[in-house]
Amino acid sequence: MTQSAEMTVDAVLDASGLNCPEPVMMLHNKVRDLAGGALLKVIATDPSTQRDIPKFCIFLGHDLVEQQEAAGTYLYWIRKKSE
Repeated sequence: MTQSAEMTVDAVLDASGLNCPEPVMMLHNKVRDLAGGALLKVIATDPSTQRDIPKFCIFLGHDLVEQQEAAGTYLYWIRKKSE
């Protein structure tokens, strides 16, 4: 069992089928609604999220806990920075 299978998420953002810049725009809005320290799981199909989501986390100070790719689906677990 992977670490991600054991993590309890506070919210899920499904950006499947959306292309840049929509997944990151949706991520930005979703993170705003979460409490500090909350864990968000993001599901995406756009390969550019492999570049964009880690940069988003670094720029805004969130923790990219884990990321995975399987069969064209990209999964990200992001912990919102404490406020």
